[in-house]
Amino acid sequence: MMGVVYHANYLLYFEDARTAFLEAIGYPYARIEEAGFMSPVTHMECDYREPLRYGEGAVVRTRVVSSRPTKTVYAYEVFREGQDRNVERPCCTGRSTHCLVDAATFKPVSLKRCLPDLYGRYAEVLEPDEGEGR
Repeated sequence: MMGVVYHANYLLYFEDARTAFLEAIGYPYARIEEAGFMSPVTHMECDYREPLRYGEGAVVRTRVVSSRPTKTVYAYEVFREGQDRNVERPCCTGRSTHCLVDAATFKPVSLKRCLPDLYGRYAEVLEPDEGEGR
């Protein structure tokens, strides 16, 4: 009715972008599941600045801003398709925090110990925000 994208859809954009990010760094999410693990969300935040309108395409920039053995934090910036991402502010920003759990027990496990290749890959692509460490 309002002509803008429903606010909860941005969380779906984040999830799709995270999945594509894992593919892009050479570690698809299916590989995590095949190893017997899952990576559930433990925290989510979203800041809305300017709405996307129905019919407008979105581009999501995704990065890992923190990687620890017990949690990974992804940051997202949603831009309107065609926006200059180097100059213009994103329409929406967000973060999701994930842990790694054993798929059978849902008990948290160490990413560094259980999936050392993924943990190492995160270290290679890490883009911490200013003032943030690992």
